[in-house]
Amino acid sequence: MGTAPLTTAFDQAGEALAADHRLNPLTRKAYQASWARFRRYLDERDVSSTEAIDDRCLRRFLAQLSRDDQSPRSIARHVSALKRLLRFWQRLDIPFTADPLLLKAPRAPKRLPDAPDIETVTRLLDSDPTENSNNKSSPAARRADEIRRSRDHCLFEWLYGSGLRLAELVSLDLTDIDLAAGQARVTGKRDKTRIVPVGRAAARAMRDWLSQRRQWDRQGSPAVFISDRGRRLSARSVQLRLNRASRQAGLDAPLHPHQLRHAFATHVLESSGDLRAVQEMLGHESLTTTQIYTHLDFQHLMNVYERAHPRAARRDSQSEPPADDQG
Repeated sequence: MGTAPLTTAFDQAGEALAADHRLNPLTRKAYQASWARFRRYLDERDVSSTEAIDDRCLRRFLAQLSRDDQSPRSIARHVSALKRLLRFWQRLDIPFTADPLLLKAPRAPKRLPDAPDIETVTRLLDSDPTENSNNKSSPAARRADEIRRSRDHCLFEWLYGSGLRLAELVSLDLTDIDLAAGQARVTGKRDKTRIVPVGRAAARAMRDWLSQRRQWDRQGSPAVFISDRGRRLSARSVQLRLNRASRQAGLDAPLHPHQLRHAFATHVLESSGDLRAVQEMLGHESLTTTQIYTHLDFQHLMNVYERAHPRAARRDSQSEPPADDQG
């Protein structure tokens, strides 16, 4: 097995990556970007063959990323991309001396989910924004605005009411929902399905939307949420609609769809304390993933405690009596 020029090695890995149809397109694009950065790093150090790529070379590359102020999370994505690159090279019999098993990503600090409080979510869901304030607009335009408001309200009720991921929401089909039973079948990560409860407010919003949806469904789309052209609504459209609705509701900052999922988990946990149930509703494989919401729940309890307990509030140091210097 002879040496392999970098150009040949990266080109062959790129072909193997393109042929792997199981990969999400965004993941494939991220791998390509990471490989390109690694290739530039090697070129700058006059590395011309893959045999020169050893464990020390990879460690130095990751160290350079850290010096370039890459976050631990970003470096972890580069590690994942490098491991995929080395696996492709192994499969293609391209020589290198690094051990993929020794590649370790830095441990990223866990960030608490940014969950809006109940008052913020209520302001969003109870607001009645007017899409087109021009009273002289045509009846058709006003009707389209009315349908759009019904759809958007349903979108937000389902994000918060059932704790759906954005991808799960836009992939819902009409056959997935059973309003009579108060439940919906959701396809989550790795194509795993789960049944989620549908509350009264979400069910009411869905019935209102479905009664108007037929006016936009000209081609018999299976999708629950469609645009005015009858096409399945994109995730990006939902983000933009929620951003707009946040501003129209007068919120301090626009909400992101995943914040409504965080709010669902936090508020259910605060009320029930049932971590296992929240895990099932969110579709988390590991309870460890769900446990991050217990930190938010504890913060909530501490806030309640400090407001309610007569001896909980911390006294200002200036209000404390001076120390007795006389012993």
